[in-house]
Amino acid sequence: MLMLNGSVFMPSVLTLIGIPGLQSVQCWIGIPFCVMYIIAVIGNSLILGIIKHEHSLHKPMYIFLAMLGATDIALSTCILPKMLGIFWFHLPEISFAACLLQMWLIHSFQAIESGILLAMALDRYVAICDPLRHTIIFSQQLLTHIGVGVTLRAAILIGPSIMLIKCRLKLYRTTVISHSYCEHMAIVKLAVEDIRINKIYGLFVAFSILGFDIIFITLSYVQIFVTVCQLPQKEARFKAFNTCIAHICVFLQFYLLAFFSFFTHRFGSHIPTYVHILLSNLYLLAPPFLNPIVYGVKTKQIRDHVLKIFFSKNILDHY
Repeated sequence: MLMLNGSVFMPSVLTLIGIPGLQSVQCWIGIPFCVMYIIAVIGNSLILGIIKHEHSLHKPMYIFLAMLGATDIALSTCILPKMLGIFWFHLPEISFAACLLQMWLIHSFQAIESGILLAMALDRYVAICDPLRHTIIFSQQLLTHIGVGVTLRAAILIGPSIMLIKCRLKLYRTTVISHSYCEHMAIVKLAVEDIRINKIYGLFVAFSILGFDIIFITLSYVQIFVTVCQLPQKEARFKAFNTCIAHICVFLQFYLLAFFSFFTHRFGSHIPTYVHILLSNLYLLAPPFLNPIVYGVKTKQIRDHVLKIFFSKNILDHY
């Protein structure tokens, strides 16, 4: 690394310190994070396997759930191995290129997950508000286009943030990142140069993805509630509403954590750093951990197949 007036020119290696202020207990914090990761991988893999092998589940709702599960596994895998390397094995260093790659992957998978949640909300909207056309609208071709579309949207919109860092930011006041993973603003704030363009583009991406998705998800559920309340039979209203409960739970926990993390990183200077970093970690690890539990409990078809797997296994063990 070349030093210029106390600043580092184009650093080749960065250092992730983990959770500032809690370094002495990071080894213990890593234990629940590791448990969450293991449950997330097992739970989402189980759901993926069930949906793949059960042809009765080859429907838009479950295909979107499979997409969500695959994204959750990828997202948590991008962050946790390196995080545990910091917490347990004191391996804080990461190459600058690897840090940018991790940043791009994390933010891309976040954007993909948001797009899938929007697709799931639209699927429920059509299924409840226009059920006769649901099969026609959500064809296999449309599902493929949605999958490709949300992936390309994420890759294309997140990509320029990496180029803005590589091309604009040459001098860094330090190579130490006060975070446990490579996050866009955490890297940008290290630079000596003017970072307004990077901040503006980060805000643009956040509101063009999360803002756009949350608006249309909210509008979809408002229309769903209006339609459900107009159903003549109480049993029909309860059944229709029950199919949306799991989606609403996942939707709320993802976006509430997302916006809290986003705004505190930019405007929450009065919030202790360790609180922000802990919540940022939970924002990435909690959805992959909770989603298979929520859908496993609230979705009858998934719950029945999970019970069938373990019930059959217990019978075999008995004999």
